[in-house]
Amino acid sequence: MAERHEVVFVDGVRTPFGRAGEKGMYWNTRADDLVVKAMVGLLERHPDLPKDRIDDVAIAATTQTGDQGLTLGRSAAILAGLPKSVPGFAIDRMCAGAMTSVTTISGGIAFGAYDLALAGGVEHMGRHPMGSGVDPNPRFLSEKLVNAEALNMGNTAEKIHDRFPQLTKERADHYALRSQQKAAAAYDNGKFQPDLIPVAIQSDAGWGLATRDEALRPETTLEGLASLKTPFRPHGRVTAGNSSGLNDGATISLLASEATAKELGLTAKMKLVSFAFAGVEPEIMGIGPVPSTEKALKKAGLTIDQIGLFELNEAFAVQVLSLLDHFGIDDDDPRVNQWGGAIAIGHPLASSGVRLMIQLAAQFKERPDVQYGLTAMCVGLGQGGSVIWENPYFDGKKKN
Repeated sequence: MAERHEVVFVDGVRTPFGRAGEKGMYWNTRADDLVVKAMVGLLERHPDLPKDRIDDVAIAATTQTGDQGLTLGRSAAILAGLPKSVPGFAIDRMCAGAMTSVTTISGGIAFGAYDLALAGGVEHMGRHPMGSGVDPNPRFLSEKLVNAEALNMGNTAEKIHDRFPQLTKERADHYALRSQQKAAAAYDNGKFQPDLIPVAIQSDAGWGLATRDEALRPETTLEGLASLKTPFRPHGRVTAGNSSGLNDGATISLLASEATAKELGLTAKMKLVSFAFAGVEPEIMGIGPVPSTEKALKKAGLTIDQIGLFELNEAFAVQVLSLLDHFGIDDDDPRVNQWGGAIAIGHPLASSGVRLMIQLAAQFKERPDVQYGLTAMCVGLGQGGSVIWENPYFDGKKKN
């Protein structure tokens, strides 16, 4: 029987996230070039890393066509200058693509098949809008396997509001405002910048450099949020202000067995404790992280009270609030998304899972009083994903 190897998150970086569409900063940038730029930036941070020791490259994308096709992990590895001996593959679990890249690679490391690998994701929603080119099986609807509204993420968010009347639009707007405020403060305090890889961009005005997320709206007010249209139904509660936008961007992480990290002199930023995925009714996709978090906690032998930091993907404010309510956590709990989330930063679908991990890892270093952290997200077609991490800097001392 193969022994289990401990898995560590060595490092992670991302590109700044752009607004999707012709006015977005990455309109003239290829999707594969975005993830290659992130990969090169990560490898440059570890110049002594023997690149031929990388056992695999897993890159996720939700819409795997065009410049997001051609087995992204392998093509990006070649483009990033890795030795031809390094294999790679593409992965898809919609919004949890990069998260699944990490958990799939981690399973290989734990089993002993890999020592060192790269995992991440990319989404260019400007070039490849969610759902473009797909052909849902007609049985979904004809046999009522899935409600038609389940194929529209905004409608699924409205359904959560319907099911849980206490999750009001006012609470969602307040949560969204705080996300914008926290992200702006995090930029002001230099929290994101160390893990952002600048990207050269081209527009009608010439060449430029993307160095920060494009969709931030620090000027957001509750009054402004209250006045926004509800595009998914008349008099609804889901708006552009309390949801993540359409974005372009890429993320990448370096994972290793604990023994390999020590052998190569790599410092672990986090240690994997457990992970879980779960399915729910597709019509209420956003509650997916509730059962996946319960499963991950059970596998780890932990309770929610032992989680000291949360990085939850803000696909929709109501989706995060449904998880907080379930676990009895206050909307403004300081453990949750302390640097803001996808409502402010952006959500380039398959790349977002690793963004959560990058932020949690940076927070762990600042918080030796915290032992465990959670990264979790909802996933299209009724799924949730959760990963629990341990802080290597934990010193057992409670924060004053």
